[in-house]
Amino acid sequence: MNTNKECLSAFARVARCGALAAGVFGLAGAAQAQTTYNIAGLADFTGPYADVMKDMTGCRKGVLDWWSDEVGKAQGVALRVKEYDTRYDVAQVASLWPGIKSELDPVAILGIGGSDAAALQQRLPNDKVPQILATAGYGFAWKSDSWVFNARATYPHEAAAFYTWLQKKSGYSAPIKVGVISSEVSPAYVDIHKGIEKFAKDNPKILEVVETVYTEAQPTDLTQQVNRLIRKGATVLQVFNNTASVVATRRALQSLGKTNIPIVMSAHNGLISSGKALGGLEQMEGNYEVYGMAMPTEDPTTARAFFEKLRTKYKAQVSYTSACIMGMSQGLIVARAFEQAVKIKGVKDVKGEDVRAALLSTPMPSERSFGVLPNIQYSKDAPFPTEGMAVNIGTVEKGHYKLLEQSVPVPVLSKW
Repeated sequence: MNTNKECLSAFARVARCGALAAGVFGLAGAAQAQTTYNIAGLADFTGPYADVMKDMTGCRKGVLDWWSDEVGKAQGVALRVKEYDTRYDVAQVASLWPGIKSELDPVAILGIGGSDAAALQQRLPNDKVPQILATAGYGFAWKSDSWVFNARATYPHEAAAFYTWLQKKSGYSAPIKVGVISSEVSPAYVDIHKGIEKFAKDNPKILEVVETVYTEAQPTDLTQQVNRLIRKGATVLQVFNNTASVVATRRALQSLGKTNIPIVMSAHNGLISSGKALGGLEQMEGNYEVYGMAMPTEDPTTARAFFEKLRTKYKAQVSYTSACIMGMSQGLIVARAFEQAVKIKGVKDVKGEDVRAALLSTPMPSERSFGVLPNIQYSKDAPFPTEGMAVNIGTVEKGHYKLLEQSVPVPVLSKW
């Protein structure tokens, strides 16, 4: 693990390189007035994700403010985001979009998740505006020539990386036996367990799914189901649904005296939020979360140093949370793609299709996102990176939330 001094030094080197690269674009650009381009922000201030929206929108705005000041100024351009409350509702997104497009003529859209994709994925190829979502992707969206992109690979990709790491860490040749807690209330949940079942089928030496249990949207008691998974030999439980499912699973393990069996979860229902729902982070001792972006721990990292810069210099009124990191990730993807589009086309008349073309053609090394994201490369074959990805793994140890493993490689998965 890098020391804080080392991380800050690394952050300074990356920032300096970015500034120098921008300077190479031309000193004339620094002297001229900046041409402002608009980004449409789709937010949820009054719906199911209202509690995390301040951090997500604040952090993506902070990234664009930083980029406009330290990179865009030398190019003669700036990026401005305007947020619209969609309540995470497909109909509301579809209703608002024509007016947003007319008002802003945006070069890109920053979306929240599935509602934004469902509302706009058929329209954007004609409107020629790319949309970036901060969430992981889904197998049912694994199609070519998309205009909606995810910052991360699919949830099964991230889970597969965890199981590959755990099996290797175990030191045994036997596969990891997982019990999956899922639900049929959402196509997303179904997609996740189908993806991990396909990975297990393709990689029997790494993983065996003992059973997939279907629950209601907000389960309260899963003792019977969890006990059945344990009797079938499950040594880890996967819960990628929501926080309520994690809470019910953990309480079941506690009532059965089996808290040595860990739960693995994702960013949206991870250790901090689930621990809070259970009454304290110590309740999540020995469990895991896994996803393909930085984790909001207290560990000194370049991502944390970059966040502190947004908070202090660019006055982002936010907390360092998973939602914030999601906002940072999508903001950085759009800013770096726009940066490349300006280098190719020039300051004037950059369009959404130019940003998409730059996104597809230009790799983004982890250093370019200050470690917020791993190395990423998009292609026309999928709306998310499918090769060369990595995840981070977090845990709770002695009551403290910590980064356990960094840059764990994501295996290549077949479609499901």
